[in-house]
Amino acid sequence: MAAKEEEISFRKETINTLLSSFFKEDKTKLSGDAALLMAEMLKVFVQVLSPEAAVRSQKQAESEDCNQVEIEHFEKILPQLLLDF
Repeated sequence: MAAKEEEISFRKETINTLLSSFFKEDKTKLSGDAALLMAEMLKVFVQVLSPEAAVRSQKQAESEDCNQVEIEHFEKILPQLLLDF
């Protein structure tokens, strides 16, 4: 039986809060289309990078002769992972 994939989604309020926190001026607004676009980009980012991050973190742990992946392994692979995206 095939595993059912859960739909990844982000609430519009979450996107608005996240993006608005970087605005330098209070009068700067975020359009609904911009929020939807950012939500879609985050969705793709999570779908593509989550499995890749897991694999790279595992390889980093193996290269350090560790039996378990720790947050430090993820932190080491994160810069290159983001550059590859």
